[in-house]
Amino acid sequence: MMEKDGMVVLLVFLNVLFIHTDAFRRDPAERQSRSEGGFCRILRTQTRGARRDGQSEFRLRVEGDPETYQPGSTYRVSLYASSPSYFRGFTLIALKEGREGVTPDDYAGTFKLIDESDTQFMTNCPPAVTESIPRRRTRIQVFWTAPPSGSGCITLKASVVQRKIIFFQDEGSLTKRLCEKDPAATTEKPIQECCACGTAKYRVTFYGNWSEKVHPKDYPRRANHWSALIGASHSRSYVLWEYGGFASEGVKQVAEYGSPVKMEEEIRQKGDDVMTVIKTKAQWPAWQPLNVRAAPSAEFSVDRARHLMSFLTMLGPSPDWNVGLSGEDLCTRDCGWVQRLVKDLVPWDAGTDSGVTYESPNKPSNPQERIRPLTSLDHPQSPFYDPSGGPITSLARVVVERIARKGEQCNTVPDTIDDIVADIAQEEKEEADNTPETCIYSNWSPWSACSSSTCDKGRRMRQRMLKAQLDHNVPCLHTQDFEPCMGPGCSEEEASTCMMSEWISWSPCSSSCGMGMRSRERYVKQFPEDGSSCTLPTEETEKCVVNEDCSPSSCVVTEWSEWEPCSVSCGVGMRRKERMMKMEASDGSPCRAQLVEAEKCMMPECTTDCMLSEWSGWSECNKSCGKGHVIRSRMVKLEPQFGGMPCPETVQRKKCKIRKCTKGSRTSDKRKRQEASDRRREIQSKESVAEESSACALRPWSSWTQCTKPCGGGVQERVMYVKKKGKSSQPSHCKNQKEVRACKVQPC
Repeated sequence: MMEKDGMVVLLVFLNVLFIHTDAFRRDPAERQSRSEGGFCRILRTQTRGARRDGQSEFRLRVEGDPETYQPGSTYRVSLYASSPSYFRGFTLIALKEGREGVTPDDYAGTFKLIDESDTQFMTNCPPAVTESIPRRRTRIQVFWTAPPSGSGCITLKASVVQRKIIFFQDEGSLTKRLCEKDPAATTEKPIQECCACGTAKYRVTFYGNWSEKVHPKDYPRRANHWSALIGASHSRSYVLWEYGGFASEGVKQVAEYGSPVKMEEEIRQKGDDVMTVIKTKAQWPAWQPLNVRAAPSAEFSVDRARHLMSFLTMLGPSPDWNVGLSGEDLCTRDCGWVQRLVKDLVPWDAGTDSGVTYESPNKPSNPQERIRPLTSLDHPQSPFYDPSGGPITSLARVVVERIARKGEQCNTVPDTIDDIVADIAQEEKEEADNTPETCIYSNWSPWSACSSSTCDKGRRMRQRMLKAQLDHNVPCLHTQDFEPCMGPGCSEEEASTCMMSEWISWSPCSSSCGMGMRSRERYVKQFPEDGSSCTLPTEETEKCVVNEDCSPSSCVVTEWSEWEPCSVSCGVGMRRKERMMKMEASDGSPCRAQLVEAEKCMMPECTTDCMLSEWSGWSECNKSCGKGHVIRSRMVKLEPQFGGMPCPETVQRKKCKIRKCTKGSRTSDKRKRQEASDRRREIQSKESVAEESSACALRPWSSWTQCTKPCGGGVQERVMYVKKKGKSSQPSHCKNQKEVRACKVQPC
């Protein structure tokens, strides 16, 4: 070890060599004498001085950072250097635990190259992967397929060459140990049977966090949404989806198209294995503030036999990406029911489509792959890509809260919440959401005033707008909704219930700068007739922020106004909201707070009228003599859309007359006019004319000639020739027949 200019230079003579020998072809005696011989042996020279371990510079990583492997499954293995480090060469192997790579049986699984220009299999050791060309690099990736069941634990090892220094580790950041996953526990399941008593009722609430602010890379601004959430409370014998498993047709329909129909059908077919089907409506767009749109929720029940909860929802647009829970156990070890559960959700791939971006074209995975979590190292084009391999920021949070219990409970640890009820009502049947996924609506408007001002029954109405119809072959549902109602002061409920007023608007924020509180109130309009008191809340409070920057140099501003109406009545426009400066900064500095905010808004699609080109010129007459017609046309440049004016006629024709036909020529109506001077033919009857015409021997029509013009109206003609005179003479009036027609009438 030497020191120079304060820098420590480690002289390391650590060399890792993989040497392929023909030891297995030698006789046993020779193999016995060569104790160092082997298939791909690792020889290490003696180290002088300190050994470089490189733990802080280089790292070997398996996607998802698993501690176990699924036999036969394929994993992405990455070797990378932390900035500003790099490496020129490397070697990567996978060994069964406790083996040295002396025989082929020592190696576990198989590698598959991703980029053959960067990686290759070692010539003298086929199970190992190395660099194709020595050069500076910070990262390589390969696929590794795990060995079959019964292989036990394995060790992935890497050596890294940086200039003349070689790093190799038996443990640490360049070594990864994985053990075979229990085949009976593909998705984590309860270790023991549920011992809880009675039933419990829960509410699941889904809070989406997938937005352009949190996940800005390639965020799809126009069509982002969460599909309808679908799931169930079920027994251990039923699995909706699981990591390492294959997606069912129902899961595929949700993952690729956002359709829950097939998934719900599969769930209901499970009969007694399912207690409750869990459903919420789709969310367009994917994210909105909670004061604009409430988070979707649903209620479900569990019992001792069906104490697991699973669900999934697609983030769209995407190839086949989802979030969800699989087999979440709500039964506790002390024979009770979980009070509250909060989970942050990261995306997973259903294994049915191979796209790598939100809007990748359809590319079915063939063969179908296993369900796996997405990682930040999947593909450089992925919206979640992070070269450092960090975790993906959660896309959503789900909160599961217990709201009631029924029946005798047998939990060994006292529960802190007294929510036992006499009966748990059946989950209210939610209004069937038959809205096609191809129809995009605005939110429902508030309910109108009741049509009745007395206690007689009336009706009230709400409306929504159809923003877009993605598939015109699928009809969209109604945009108006009605329900029965009564006038103010009347109640359809039992007389013994409380009647409350509407909430009064929120009070001003208690703080003029930073975090504060605001409140709102309502009052009791009618007490129960039995004299009991009302237990419904009459006051609500919530946090509010008036001005986030409360430094002395900041100004004080009012709360934001409501959004102004959209700047257009149809299509895409802009809307804005404003706030005012209440107080200038104490130090006289200019106000840095944003006072105006604008965003795009989408109204119903604008009607588009049919648009036509100019008329082409008139074509030539379709007859060479006598009466005929000419035509002209125009093209449809834009079809009508969303109720626009339909297209008028695109072809017009009018009569034309070139010249009077001469004796013996045929007209289209088979009428023949004879010359005035020909008295004999004038006095002949029509029958004799027809008889003479039929006596002509004619050949079949020839093919149409090429059009005289490439566009703008040309002419084609064809001819029927008279057969040449043979033994039997032809009548003297027999002549060749010719037809003319217009062609290429489209404008140039």
